[in-house]
Amino acid sequence: MKLSPAPREVRLAGAVTAVPSLALLVFGVIVLVNGLRSPAQPGNNVFVESGTFIVVALAFLAASAGLVLGQTWARSPGVVIALIVIGLGWYLLGPSGEPLWGVPIALLGIATLVLLFRRPSRAWALGLREGETETEAAERGGLAGRRAEREGHEED
Repeated sequence: MKLSPAPREVRLAGAVTAVPSLALLVFGVIVLVNGLRSPAQPGNNVFVESGTFIVVALAFLAASAGLVLGQTWARSPGVVIALIVIGLGWYLLGPSGEPLWGVPIALLGIATLVLLFRRPSRAWALGLREGETETEAAERGGLAGRRAEREGHEED
């Protein structure tokens, strides 16, 4: 598989996003194991609960892998994941009273957002050429124009 010319920031954001994704996957497995060891409680389906965590974690990991591999589709899910992580950090910091967990988790989400919105990341996502402005890229077609150019070169 050929890697696209994604900037270092995008690939780093993918690696950073993988951390909470892997943690969520581990949490889902722990919920399943603990649920299977304890007696069943009415109204509690451990398979649905752990399955939800695992499916969401796998979706997050797919977005993380997409960023690491330089896939432009993964940037928006990466932003959403960062916002969720920031919200989780805020909840742990404030209402839960767990600043030792909340601060680093929130900083992880903030770092991801910063990486995904730095100029090289934005230029890559918009399909900017060297020396081109965002307006010029929009007039040319931006990412859609870049995709059309790439498909045109593949036919040659």
